Amino acid sequence: MSSARAGSLLAHLSQVPDPRGRNGRRHSLGAMLTAVVCGILCGNRGYAALVEWLHDQTVDVWHWMGFTRRPPKVDCFRDLLMRLDPAALEAAVRRWTTQDLDLSSDEETLQAVSIDGKTLCGTLRAFASAVHLLAAVDHQTGCVLSQCRVSDTTNEHKAALELLRSMVLKGSVVVGDAIFCQRDLCEKIVAQGGDYFLPVKENQPTLLREIQHEFAAQDAAFSPLRPARTSV
Repeated sequence: MSSARAGSLLAHLSQVPDPRGRNGRRHSLGAMLTAVVCGILCGNRGYAALVEWLHDQTVDVWHWMGFTRRPPKVDCFRDLLMRLDPAALEAAVRRWTTQDLDLSSDEETLQAVSIDGKTLCGTLRAFASAVHLLAAVDHQTGCVLSQCRVSDTTNEHKAALELLRSMVLKGSVVVGDAIFCQRDLCEKIVAQGGDYFLPVKENQPTLLREIQHEFAAQDAAFSPLRPARTSV
């Protein structure tokens, strides 16, 4: 990542609303979020690993991140991230990826965007389900363009309807598992200017059967079951 793009990321992170009171702001919000982002990019998982990595850095690195004194410990990071608005943080990162990394596509080249759900490790608690997230990932950069939590009362299909509503899909082709092959989801993608490429499996038995019949038909425009005819 170039220094200019890294600097622009810091600028976007500094725009996230600070949930702390005035008396609790010993460290700038931008510095703490920068430490979180850099720590995760360096492979640290969890508050303890993040803080240990941060305190192993030199003073020059602390200053680059925006710290004016020795960085805080685990409790400070935990309290901040538990109170931070995840939608505001996601919006800041999305602005950086779309504006500064130039993820826009021209009309001739479609940009692939995958939607997929994952259950977060270590989030299972007594009397509560593990946290399940649905994310949209850009193929070119590997950046998460948007993500949301899948509620216990819904599924990935319904969550995807809300996820894609916050995204600009013009010039993009959305790809995903067969669970996303639903009429309302496909209509939403097209209505927002995007395209889709989704597999059809047994969860859509009628559609699957119609496609199989079409491929096998004698007058089908294309069928992988017989060689294409060439004209002289």
